[in-house]
Amino acid sequence: MKKDNTSYKLALTGLMAALCYVAFTFLKIPIPVPGGDTVALHIGNAFCVLAALILGGFYGGVAGSIGMTIADLLDPAYITSAPKTFLLKLCIGLISGFVAHNIAHITEEHDTKYVLKWSLIASVAGLGFNVIADPIVGYFYKNYILGVPSPAAKIMSTWAAGVTTINAIAGTIVVVFAYNALRPALKKTGLFIKLGSKRKMTI
Repeated sequence: MKKDNTSYKLALTGLMAALCYVAFTFLKIPIPVPGGDTVALHIGNAFCVLAALILGGFYGGVAGSIGMTIADLLDPAYITSAPKTFLLKLCIGLISGFVAHNIAHITEEHDTKYVLKWSLIASVAGLGFNVIADPIVGYFYKNYILGVPSPAAKIMSTWAAGVTTINAIAGTIVVVFAYNALRPALKKTGLFIKLGSKRKMTI
């Protein structure tokens, strides 16, 4: 089976989506916010970025979008955030994947320090985007779509910015550690996907 076989990528996308779901649903710490909203400390976004590093930005973004959106839909406290979640997680994957594969080409042969550096940069790019975009998009979404009064929406967004920053820092650590641990294991077992290469590898 070819490394870039669509069915193989879809299977891994489903696996990463499940990890996103599990990480958010069962490993989060909910924090009530003044105004009736809830934010959470979690590492769900980390698996979206990890999927982007392993599979590429599109598949990684889709994995994050599906996993985290389902998690929102099944939790009454977050169900109204599902559309926003779908969009932002897709963007996290696309940005992380673009940096990792279109700029750094991390699946080519590089030394450990190079891969470590660029997996860190790609993670910071994707999760850093979320730190900025989540509170901004959240404010307009709550204010103009959900009809939350502007003062309350601002308070919710301020809290979201702080929690999202903590999540991004924790998520970056998880991603860098996990990817650099998984990469040699995937290569050893023949499951490593070499993206952006004209040479086709088989497993």
